[in-house]
Amino acid sequence: MVGYASNFILGLDKGEASTLLAGVHVGCFVLFGHEGVHGIAGLKGKTVGVPGFGTGPHLLLTLMAAEVGLDPKKDIRWIADPAAKPKDLFIEGKIDAFLGFPPEPQELRAKQIGRVIFDTAVDRPWSQYFCCMLAGNREFVHRHPVAAKRAMRAILKAVDLCATDPAPAARILVDGGFTPLYDYALQTLKDVPYDKWREYDAEDAIRFWALRMREAGFIKSTPQKIIADGTDWGFLDELKRELKA
Repeated sequence: MVGYASNFILGLDKGEASTLLAGVHVGCFVLFGHEGVHGIAGLKGKTVGVPGFGTGPHLLLTLMAAEVGLDPKKDIRWIADPAAKPKDLFIEGKIDAFLGFPPEPQELRAKQIGRVIFDTAVDRPWSQYFCCMLAGNREFVHRHPVAAKRAMRAILKAVDLCATDPAPAARILVDGGFTPLYDYALQTLKDVPYDKWREYDAEDAIRFWALRMREAGFIKSTPQKIIADGTDWGFLDELKRELKA
């Protein structure tokens, strides 16, 4: 399965039997703000919408705010209403900022709504680490290594196609019902760096995320424990050699 690094780390901290196998890509989320919000530090005293507490956007924004010296619990007015989408609240001017996930950033940019405050695909330090990781059931990976590696190969080859030939990949997203608008799907595949899985260090990404999550109180485990108990980069090393760019 492919998911956000922070969510996998939360699960591993709770004892879930997953094994992280590879990094997939960098830079899902884009932080948008209305006039008057300048930088992440500018979120102090502002209203920020998230899908819910403990979700990926809430966790990431909490870590980003703490990184620049804010107290996320006291300095930000969180709006987490499951009945209202943060994007819609932002468009209506009811919140000051929100963290968009594709194809939301592509839509807001196309419609020139708000301004980009932070883009995790290009802005440091978040742009230097994987956001989305590939993981498998621990027992399955251990018992069926050949099948696990085959699944990894198929997924990573698909990731390569997203980078080298995004047009048909975007059509698959639309035909599969993941998004109704081809233009936004295509722009998403062009915006998200899908060509980094060979270059970036997956273990370093987990260390980066786990350290900040522990400092923020989201997990109790050390980064070393998360890596020791919940990762296996052996298949990745093999596939890097087999699937040369």
